[in-house]
Amino acid sequence: MVNRIFYRFPGMEIFFSFLVVFGASPSSAQPEVTAWGNLEGIRVEGQLLEFETSFRVVGADWTRVAATGKERQSPRFSRENNIPTVETRIDSLFFKATFEDNGPGAATVNAEFRSRADTSLAGVYFCIRVPADEFAGARLDVIDPAPMTLEGPPPPGLNEYLRMPGNGVRIRAGQRWLEVNLPETGVILVKGETEADRDYYAVYVPLAGGKLFKGMISNKRFTVRTGGEIDKTPVAVSIDPLRPGRVWDGLGGNFRIQNVKVDPPVIDYCLNNLTVKWGRTDMPWMLWQPSDTINPIAEARKGNLHERVKMAMEMAQKLHRRGMPVILSAWFPPQWAIVGKKVFGRGPDGQFGNPLDTAKTQEIYASITDYILYLKETYGVEIDMFSFNESDLGIDVRQTDEEHLQLIKGLGAYFKSRGLKTKLLLGDTADANGYDFINKTMDDPDAWPFVGAISFHSWRGWADATLQKWADAAARMKLPLLVGEGSIDAGAWRYPNIFQEPSYAMDEIGLYIRILNICQPASILQWQLTSDYSVLAGGGVFRNDSEPLHPTQRFWNLKQLAGAPTGLKAIPAKCANKNISCAAMGDSEKGVYVVHIVNDGATRETTISGFPKGVKRVKVFVTDEKRAMEEGKKLKVENGSVTLPVDSRSFVTLIGE
Repeated sequence: MVNRIFYRFPGMEIFFSFLVVFGASPSSAQPEVTAWGNLEGIRVEGQLLEFETSFRVVGADWTRVAATGKERQSPRFSRENNIPTVETRIDSLFFKATFEDNGPGAATVNAEFRSRADTSLAGVYFCIRVPADEFAGARLDVIDPAPMTLEGPPPPGLNEYLRMPGNGVRIRAGQRWLEVNLPETGVILVKGETEADRDYYAVYVPLAGGKLFKGMISNKRFTVRTGGEIDKTPVAVSIDPLRPGRVWDGLGGNFRIQNVKVDPPVIDYCLNNLTVKWGRTDMPWMLWQPSDTINPIAEARKGNLHERVKMAMEMAQKLHRRGMPVILSAWFPPQWAIVGKKVFGRGPDGQFGNPLDTAKTQEIYASITDYILYLKETYGVEIDMFSFNESDLGIDVRQTDEEHLQLIKGLGAYFKSRGLKTKLLLGDTADANGYDFINKTMDDPDAWPFVGAISFHSWRGWADATLQKWADAAARMKLPLLVGEGSIDAGAWRYPNIFQEPSYAMDEIGLYIRILNICQPASILQWQLTSDYSVLAGGGVFRNDSEPLHPTQRFWNLKQLAGAPTGLKAIPAKCANKNISCAAMGDSEKGVYVVHIVNDGATRETTISGFPKGVKRVKVFVTDEKRAMEEGKKLKVENGSVTLPVDSRSFVTLIGE
């Protein structure tokens, strides 16, 4: 028997339950854990039943709420005995949380925190947040509610729906349900929150409250359970060879050498085992010309070339000899070329990097051009394009959009005056959200002759509408579009074990396939094909000397992407299922067509239609947690269509000729 007291709040029904009887889905499950300690859901039969959790530290008056999140802390991530562990810090509280698969649709969370100072708080909470639009009319049950006395009204501005002691909470919306069980009674809060113009219901489950003392250790163990309908419906992917777009040159890579011991073998492995069509390397500018009173070319000819500069130049030569276009990007500028004391990271004013000194403009142009001329003279490399890395953010030269425009026009003309064919990258922004940074240049046709390509980095800004802006910019300027740095988490170097997680590998390749379909880039340049953010493991990568150098799932994803025929034109690909990402390319003259599919959900039958009449069979390659670009049986194409099962959490490539 369930005894409830019924209340209704805007958009959500709330109940207080004195007895809980719930059955779990009879299927395998896996908690999806981020490197910063949040759960993004639990996978059941490969499908992610999504929700969002975080650990939150709430100040005494609720005016400050600090939560675990991407790029908010500096966590450490590890996995032992198949149990992920995250260690992180919020203010003076040090967290350690483990997330254990606890049977069908369930995960056990063990949260330990230590206080390094005396602190008065409203509480430390495990917070579950769900979108209000997706959970409108949802039912919320407080498990084993207990009477409570409210000591005065809640602080103003809390937007509080509920405050009630209980041993847990359950939310049900249609077939979806989510439940958290606590080992002891605590005061559960339900609040309304808004972030990025979206409304949420946030359920605060207490872990500690009141005054915390220095040296205090608290440990809470609780369970999170979820269930719902698993979508296994067949899906249709359609391609349209009659609407060819821009050419896909193939996979590219970044080769900024930072570890002189481990980088070389990783680079050689990648270059020898991947088909790499574009390369990007760095210009160690502050080591090339540390003072504006010296002639850097004259010093280099005397044998005074810094070893790191020599390595960077040799790297450019290695890429050039393999026949690929080479992009040169500068990070750290010399002190003489900038305004203010050189900033490493975020400065006292909260900004990254330094602006260039406009009084030194001609000296700056000469210094960069001398570097490229010396590369050409000594190493036989003429750089195709130059950029300041992520100058919209300031990593590490900071520019406004107007300064970016003037650099393109001024340095581009200077390159030409000294006999170089080198052009500038437009953008090379920190993420896709930096689109406005290129507007002034797009609106100034006088700058266009000096632009070789448009570039953005894929760390953030993955909405379809945002990606489409870059596609439109490339179409408007009739230039190649590049993803100058490809991956999904700029801070992952802090917790490199995340690179071996299947979730990271699948999210990364899923984004690449979406970018291929929407943006039609000439190349996606992986960050990096060195030991930094490496797609390899062992051999000293991330201090792992216990294993020989070997490929990870991410490497095989790239090999499958790069192994398909290149030089084909993007063609539209569509699929209505949100768990399927797809992209296609082809060439009617060559009679070659490629379709990439990433399935982020359950195994399902998939039909691909739209192949031209000449395509009779397709090769099939699959990469997932257990398979490495495994080739299956050729499939027969009938009436322009082919049907096959696409396994959960897999990357599938079909090649038809």
